[in-house]
Amino acid sequence: MRFDELGLAPELLRAITEQGYTTPTPIQAQAIPVVLSGKDLMGGAQTGTGKTAAFTLPLLQRILPFASPSPSPARHPVRVLMLAPTRELAVQVFESVKSYSKYVPIRSLCAYGGVDIKPQIAEIRLGVEVLVATPGRLLDLVEQKCLNFNSVQALVLDEADRMLDMGFMPDVTRIINLLPVQRQSLLFSATFSEEIKKLADKMLQAPELIEVAKRNTVSETITHRVHPVAADAKRALLVKLLKSSEFNQVLVFTRTKIETNKLARELQRAGIAADSIHGDKSQLDRMKALEAFKDGSVLVLVATDVAARGLDIDDLPHVINFELPHTPEDYVHRIGRTGRAGKQGTAISLVSAHEVQYLADIEKLIKIQVEQVIVPGFDPEYDYEYPPSGKKSHHRRPPAPPASVAPSAKPRRERDYSSSSTSSGASRKSHIAADGFDFNKPYESAEPHPMAAPADTESAKFVANMEHPHKPRRLVAALLGGLGRK
Repeated sequence: MRFDELGLAPELLRAITEQGYTTPTPIQAQAIPVVLSGKDLMGGAQTGTGKTAAFTLPLLQRILPFASPSPSPARHPVRVLMLAPTRELAVQVFESVKSYSKYVPIRSLCAYGGVDIKPQIAEIRLGVEVLVATPGRLLDLVEQKCLNFNSVQALVLDEADRMLDMGFMPDVTRIINLLPVQRQSLLFSATFSEEIKKLADKMLQAPELIEVAKRNTVSETITHRVHPVAADAKRALLVKLLKSSEFNQVLVFTRTKIETNKLARELQRAGIAADSIHGDKSQLDRMKALEAFKDGSVLVLVATDVAARGLDIDDLPHVINFELPHTPEDYVHRIGRTGRAGKQGTAISLVSAHEVQYLADIEKLIKIQVEQVIVPGFDPEYDYEYPPSGKKSHHRRPPAPPASVAPSAKPRRERDYSSSSTSSGASRKSHIAADGFDFNKPYESAEPHPMAAPADTESAKFVANMEHPHKPRRLVAALLGGLGRK
């Protein structure tokens, strides 16, 4: 099937061709006819499957009869409302709307928090047919009384599961209650939990169900690879990999904001064009970093998981997990940035000894045994064990054996703290004198200790308050006879 077989307007087809697309993805081929028919839709699709175009193209087609070149705001009311959970995702949806509506007189706007609201209000008052927004900022605009939803024909809720995770459901419910009852509604989610199903019941009317990807599945076009490496050698290995000719654009994931900033600075000192993106950065800084990464002026973008579900980067060839996520599902979201729309991608993970269990959990979830390749000069810790045994690990190499130790002697991997003292003592030689005294045992007086007493007596309290035997004794005066004189 081709795009020109879906009944789209020539102006839209022209824009699609300029984007370099001729064949729709599975979600596009199934969803576009449903949306064009005016039916509600419940779509199950991961990010990167082409779902943005799956709802953007047919909705633009549906409001084309109302398109007008008139400058009057009255001729450009809000007809399509698209909600996204994050600012990054909202911007990406907006960019798709702008690209596909290039040759039609349809106005669009992206509204999100973290920036001045006044320019957004001013643009809305000039007239906007397609409004892409985050829930919080949309309600801010509602409170400013600059929005009128009377002409809304369609509502899109993108990444509803992410909305739920971020606590946006009360805001979304409030927004839904502000819209006309007679409208088309589209809901897209990577998962269909009970909460999502309840929301669908409120939002959708006799929806068509389309699922193109099962939960927590990964693209077959992604190659997975693990490099076992000691934790303190990860940075050096990352620099080595990034300086190789294989890597030209890389998204690196860490677990914490602090680590993200630190790693980006270290890569910069190593001569690698790098930047970071995370939730504590301002919206302007995040957008600058993302744009620099997209245009190639930045080679490496270091990100936290906050970016795992918002970034939409075409032709991203590599994703590197500097640290494995604690939750296997987050691995799926991370590597979903690459291998999109049938293109090849590589997901590399740097794994130390204490992360092996996370790796095992990930493999169990994605049902793939990932190839493990040790890079020469970057060996893992001595206690790196795959598959994991579940025993406690110390994550340190054992000290080098003394020169007298035979070459065949092996260092102990783990110290056994469960062994009893008697068993360890049995391995020693016995040194018993002729009179029967055992030099291996601590000295014990044959006479009972003069201070020995039950624990609840005053004497016991006195003993407990005595100075430690290894502390220097304080100088005290003699009670009998004084110090004496010569």
